[in-house]
Amino acid sequence: MLDFPVERDPQIMGIVNVTPDSFSDGGRFDAHASAIAQGRRLAAEGAHIVDVGGESTRPGAESIPVGNEIERVVPVVSALSDDGIAVSVDTSKPEVMEAAVAAGACMVNDIYALQRPGALEMAARLSVPVCLMHMQGTPATMQKAPRYDNLAREVTEFLRSRIDACVNAGIDRNHLLVDPGFGFGKTRKHNHTLMGQLRRFSELGVPLLIGVSRKAFVRALVQIDSEEILDEMSALLALLAVDQGAKFVRVHNARLTRNLLENHSVLEQTSP
Repeated sequence: MLDFPVERDPQIMGIVNVTPDSFSDGGRFDAHASAIAQGRRLAAEGAHIVDVGGESTRPGAESIPVGNEIERVVPVVSALSDDGIAVSVDTSKPEVMEAAVAAGACMVNDIYALQRPGALEMAARLSVPVCLMHMQGTPATMQKAPRYDNLAREVTEFLRSRIDACVNAGIDRNHLLVDPGFGFGKTRKHNHTLMGQLRRFSELGVPLLIGVSRKAFVRALVQIDSEEILDEMSALLALLAVDQGAKFVRVHNARLTRNLLENHSVLEQTSP
């Protein structure tokens, strides 16, 4: 099961998108069998938790019906949890949270930070860890000219308000973690600014999760159409985030990320 509160760090969260239209791997794992195989592969390659999502949250994506999302994720969650793999469900819908936790999910990862109707109450009832993410707008609108007066302050204040709302609803503060939402209502410049100010989020007093893997601003840094190079840059940014206090990194390539983090840790321990 997932260590929570976090006993070891960093923890690697592997991504399984059971969708036809996700920005990076849409359609590759939209069949249950391929999604289950990918989840098992990620766990074998070093992911401490596998994050299963049934609805694309790429820029411009529209919401899908609850029943469709449940149909996509529950068989995958059930199979992976039956294998003893810690599974998170990437959803903002309370009905999907409930069905996934009943199937064995031990965590909820919500890009809306439990703001959708019924989500806060459902999370309190389920009593599992929850990741609260910042997003300006919705996936359908978030990249249509996002703006901030003070990016880090506004993201921090939003996350603090959601932590307070969760605690007031009866959710254990020790079950909360936060994600500043790279790429969710942020320009390339905003993402670069956030990466340089991650230490600020330590003031919230809960673990920090970072998800930058294969995102558009990382692709812009690489400027090469190579998934291997893209994953290497994603892993380097995950390492940079860990050095600034991140406890969780959400990635597509668990093996590469694990190897980089472990080698960095060894070098730190042996440096004079």
